Amino acid sequence: MTTSSDYQALDAWIDAHFDEEVRFLQALVQVPTDTPPGNNAPHAQRTAELLQGFGWQAEQHAVPEAEVRDHGLTSLTNLIVRRRFAAGGLTVALNAHGDVVPPGEGWTHDPYGGEVVDGKLYGRASAVSKSDFATFSFALRALEALAAQAEAPAIKGGVELHFTYDEEFGGEMGPGWLLRQGLTKPDLLIAAGFSYEVVTAHNGCLQMEVTVHGLMAHAAIPHTGIDALQGAVVILNALYAQNTAYKAITSKVPGITHPYLNVGRIEGGTNTNVVPGKVVLKLDRRMIPEEDPVAVEADIRRVIMEAAATCPGITVDVKRLLLAKSLQPLPGNAPLVEAIQKHGQTVFGQAIPNMGTPLYTDVRLYCAQGIPAVIYGAGPRTVFESNAKRADEHLVLEDLRKATKVVARTLLDLLR
Repeated sequence: MTTSSDYQALDAWIDAHFDEEVRFLQALVQVPTDTPPGNNAPHAQRTAELLQGFGWQAEQHAVPEAEVRDHGLTSLTNLIVRRRFAAGGLTVALNAHGDVVPPGEGWTHDPYGGEVVDGKLYGRASAVSKSDFATFSFALRALEALAAQAEAPAIKGGVELHFTYDEEFGGEMGPGWLLRQGLTKPDLLIAAGFSYEVVTAHNGCLQMEVTVHGLMAHAAIPHTGIDALQGAVVILNALYAQNTAYKAITSKVPGITHPYLNVGRIEGGTNTNVVPGKVVLKLDRRMIPEEDPVAVEADIRRVIMEAAATCPGITVDVKRLLLAKSLQPLPGNAPLVEAIQKHGQTVFGQAIPNMGTPLYTDVRLYCAQGIPAVIYGAGPRTVFESNAKRADEHLVLEDLRKATKVVARTLLDLLR
């Protein structure tokens, strides 16, 4: 039977090694993993070296170069650490992704410095989700330390660390690849998240590339061309108008509101004195769990084609780039939810609600294989608070400390 002293022993070990945990996270932040271009094998190698210092041999699973490049990335190696305890019991996987969007502009701290100021660690991926490389690694180390004690409680089963590098491009070369190769099939999964809620549902995401074709011409005689940019503007206005209609489609999942659409990238034209002959738009459509992805894609294609039809001479190609299905809770995730809520209440001193999130994550890939999963880790109450994907992304170190304790305690409960 687990006693309060067992939990206190885990907490004490984490407190005693917290400075080491912070240095571990700093070392991870200091190796860039900008995606694109997605040259992430060097970070996996560095992570494996750091894990070796804990006495672990991380399996390095390099995705074949041709597959990586076809996927739009440069290099990719996924890591698995397997730690078995006594025979029997469950296998619980802990997954976090190391790839992240480029830092962009506006930083007041070095995005690869891992600088600590006023109790916050700054750097790209410090919150999402290199933070949970640290959370999960040190939670497992605390569990190992407890298991090594003379009067330790019996710990059965095992823990796997899955550190992967394809979340920004959809996860198919990360967890998706590990699962397809038969390299893992855990019983339960905890994936990187934030500290103040346990997430059991998330939005889906459809990303599409829209290429608008016109006809180039000299700007001095524009009537001899067909302006692809003007056609793109008509299409953009039609797409943005959908956001108003989407507000009427609401989700019943707490934490998720309504669908929305974003055009995140536009490229086109050759020079200021040339009528643009081609413009490329890349859009992102977030889908609430209640929506049908097939119907969503068909409707966006309809909107695009109807808008293009009002522009004489304009033609359009539409290509799907990513379809990430939404996450809905799988039967069997109750032990994860209950343990995290119980220990979160104790460690943070407040209730940890069961929520949905407007993000999409790699968790859906595990659930598609029938693996019950939740999202929980180190971080603030919202993505916005952490500055994730914005300048000066940061992690409050006290959230890291407390989340590590919650995960360690949860593992102890699950492996008894």
